[in-house]
Amino acid sequence: MPSVPTTSLDLGSSAFVEDPYPAFDQERAAHPVAWHEGLGLYLVFDHATVGAVQRERRFGRLWTDREPADYLEPFNLLHRNQMMENEPPEHTRLRRPVAAAFARGHIERLRPRVRELAAGLLDEIDPAADFDVISAYAEPLPVLVIAELLGVPVEHVPSLRTWSQAIVRVYEPNPSEVVVEEAVRASEEFAALVRDLAAARRITPADDLITDLVATELNDDEVVAAVVLLLNAGHEASVNVFGNGLVAMLERGLRPGDDVAATVEEMLRFDSALQLFERTATEQITIGPEGRSVVVEPGERVAVLLGSANRDPAVFDRPGEFLVDRSPNPHVAFGVGVHFCLGAPLARMELVESVPALFGRYPDLALAGPPVSRGTFVLRGYDQVRVTPSAR
Repeated sequence: MPSVPTTSLDLGSSAFVEDPYPAFDQERAAHPVAWHEGLGLYLVFDHATVGAVQRERRFGRLWTDREPADYLEPFNLLHRNQMMENEPPEHTRLRRPVAAAFARGHIERLRPRVRELAAGLLDEIDPAADFDVISAYAEPLPVLVIAELLGVPVEHVPSLRTWSQAIVRVYEPNPSEVVVEEAVRASEEFAALVRDLAAARRITPADDLITDLVATELNDDEVVAAVVLLLNAGHEASVNVFGNGLVAMLERGLRPGDDVAATVEEMLRFDSALQLFERTATEQITIGPEGRSVVVEPGERVAVLLGSANRDPAVFDRPGEFLVDRSPNPHVAFGVGVHFCLGAPLARMELVESVPALFGRYPDLALAGPPVSRGTFVLRGYDQVRVTPSAR
């Protein structure tokens, strides 16, 4: 047992999942870094150390196949070959072929299409009735966009979201056997679709990212892993940031500020969609502020808590308040360093377009009932947010 501060924070308890921020405030004040015996890793709570750990190249994402390996091979295959689970030079090799698609110029060319899709989804909503803003708007928009970018036919869009949610639930602490079983099945079905699409693009190229990927040096397994990662990461953040931020605003009677981009950054900071990101030490490393640091040994794991870092009062004035025009806003919602989210420009653009479009159509929008949480911590969001077009 390391002679360092310890924590027994229950990341899976319903009370914590409902609102982790009071616990984060207590833990951060007591210790920037603490050992969690139950999880067998260090938890990092403060903004400075979270950033330092993510930038430190002596920490890595070292994928180890989950056991039982034979049973979990469909899940393991998708992760073993994806950029997020590898470090340079392998990470660089896997990331390079897809990075160009997310360059700023390419994202800007998608902006008119995002506006068109957003307007079409809003047109389908009955303006005289309550509706679930997640299923009607926040969820389909980014799925449609990333599917179109990659070249996945629209008839598969409903399955993409189902598969994605099944896979990412395994990232939570201590997933149940049912959750694991659903993730394995989703991984098989997801990979089968991508293999079929990749094979078709080799015969008949199209103007999409799958065509671009099959023309690179990536092998079949790496193409499948890249496409599945992009489909998952390309919409999970947008859906959950939208839902989390919208609930925060509506609960406080807020509307987007004049600078919509600043409001989107506050949505990202205030209730982060990704709460935890894990790294492993490749050699002995000291982390934490002077006088409160700990020594991490090779092979020991560290989990940075992004939501905690984004509420650090040492960095953010009035961190528990939602300020639609907050500036500066150096949040770490998309991570930092080599694993900074590749889809961040796309998610930001989608949110900058979709948030004001919703409020423009429904300026008196209000919650119609308590939002329904996904009940997960690592990827935090809502399953349902019912709203009413007019405040009651």
